[in-house]
Amino acid sequence: MGGMTKGRFAVIVIVLSAALVGGFMYYLQVYGYYTRLEPQIGYQVATPDGGTARLDIVDFEGLDSDSSPLRYRACFTVIGSLPSLVDYPRAGPLNAPGWFDCFDAESIGEDLEAGQARAVLAESNFRYGFDHVMALYPDGRAFVWPQINACGDAHFDGQPVPDGCPPPPQG
Repeated sequence: MGGMTKGRFAVIVIVLSAALVGGFMYYLQVYGYYTRLEPQIGYQVATPDGGTARLDIVDFEGLDSDSSPLRYRACFTVIGSLPSLVDYPRAGPLNAPGWFDCFDAESIGEDLEAGQARAVLAESNFRYGFDHVMALYPDGRAFVWPQINACGDAHFDGQPVPDGCPPPPQG
């Protein structure tokens, strides 16, 4: 093999290796870390008195991951009456993987801004600094995602946590 041929071979090996590693990383981020959740018939939500209430639901689709508290998403329809719920003023839905068809963060966000859906607290501090937020539509459709809260914003930025926050975890 001449010098030019060895160089071409090395370039081909490097490019193919990079493409394989890149493809594997893409797969892990978009598919590999997620687990589809089992169907549910009820969903717990926070109530203004600090307790919880159970919503009766149908058509549940959900996914989660142990790799990050920000990967949970759920879609379902609430049936029956709603209890008193806690409004969530700064809701901002996070994107879901493209293959999770029921959750469209852009559309949900637009509907929240337009008043076509209501954002409520589903669960406070499910993991320190993160809340589960739910968008509720008048027809019963509901979408849940995780969102960093004021306690998490301060704690993860190394600032003192605001009054009313639970003590941050040690370590």
